[in-house]
Amino acid sequence: MARSKSVFVCNECGGQVPRWQGQCPHCQAWNTLAEQAAATSAAPAAAHRYAPFSGATGGLQALADIRPRETERMATGIDEFDRVLGGGLVPGGVVLIGGDPGIGKSTLLLQALTAMVRTQRALYVSGEESAEQIALRAQRLQLEPGTLQLLPEISLERILSVLREAQAQLIVIDSIQTLYSDSLSSAPGSVGQVRECAAQLTRYAKQSGASLILVGHVTKDGALAGPRVLEHIVDTVLYFEGDTHSAYRLVRAIKNRFGAVNELGVFGMTDRGLKGVSNPSALFLSRHEAEVSGACILVTQEGTRPLLVEVQALVDGAHSPSPRRLSVGLDQNRLAMLLAVLHRHAGIVCADQDVFVNAVGGVRIAEPAADLAVLLAIVSSLRDRPLPKGLAVFGEIGLAGEIRPAPRGQERLREAQKLGFTRALIPRANAPRQPIPGLEVIAADRLDQALEALRHIDD
Repeated sequence: MARSKSVFVCNECGGQVPRWQGQCPHCQAWNTLAEQAAATSAAPAAAHRYAPFSGATGGLQALADIRPRETERMATGIDEFDRVLGGGLVPGGVVLIGGDPGIGKSTLLLQALTAMVRTQRALYVSGEESAEQIALRAQRLQLEPGTLQLLPEISLERILSVLREAQAQLIVIDSIQTLYSDSLSSAPGSVGQVRECAAQLTRYAKQSGASLILVGHVTKDGALAGPRVLEHIVDTVLYFEGDTHSAYRLVRAIKNRFGAVNELGVFGMTDRGLKGVSNPSALFLSRHEAEVSGACILVTQEGTRPLLVEVQALVDGAHSPSPRRLSVGLDQNRLAMLLAVLHRHAGIVCADQDVFVNAVGGVRIAEPAADLAVLLAIVSSLRDRPLPKGLAVFGEIGLAGEIRPAPRGQERLREAQKLGFTRALIPRANAPRQPIPGLEVIAADRLDQALEALRHIDD
């Protein structure tokens, strides 16, 4: 029996090589080549025929002559979901949503479809669940199905045929890794199949004006499975965050061509499905009966929304020659850098201490404006002295010990004042020109100045 030909495809860029090698010659990534069956002769033509369609008419045009139109968005009926999307779904837009198994992707989309089906023609394509399973979920969540159409199918050609016949305005594909195209001989979920199916569905959405939502699997590292080009094809990439054992879910926009990036939506998981949380800051603030050391309130910015998050630190004597540096929800490499700055510019030594830092509520903080709150929490735990009551903090720390300003400082201060905080320690460049009623603003240029200001408050 003749052996079937195979190629090795890069999971990052989708490049192909005939033999396995440790490094991809196209994108220089290591250990990303995976073997798959070679595509049939029809595959190159199909890939070219279904290349992503941008909606352009093809002719040379002057940018100054183009008059863009304001696109009308379709509200999903879930306020937090609309916030992450930038105001709602866009006709012809393609959304890719990923997350851990069981975190609530299918539940959220089923809730949105049943709410939108009153005004839009919607179609739910399921490649993982039967129609009966989806009906049971809708019954458990007490949703009104209305005219929502279901299609349990994994063949791309059959799905496209049904889409053209149904003329749906809103389409959900759950999930993209389960689909396969007859033009390729590889198995469903392979790099070639995922790329081909996503490209054809995206082209259909752009040409028909239908809103398309793709559900994607994630790897054990939390990244979307499949080729990296999948994220470049779509218009919006959303990630579910949070612990599946927790009652709260976070949805973050990693990419959005129609809205703000890093926008965050907060949901609570109930027996009726996912419900939006109107005051998410309350989730990330621990309620202590008495003042505790090692806790500092950070005013962070997630997209267009300011959030108050409690940053906790625990500093304890090391029991090994190599002290541990562990952070949850914060960058661990940045923690090591901040400890070096604390030693050099404030004279506080943690070289013989284990340092643990955590962001309460499972939220992940990536912005550098959390630096000052992290260091103050560490100093508070090291000295076993609580920070002043009603204090909110934000600011980036530079290697020279300076406190750099954070974007949208006035919005952060107003959010802190609205939630009842009476003091704010901030960079001097973010100091408001007009006083904020009920909020004492303490501005500092350097880290040692901030620590000295806190010492005077304690005294």
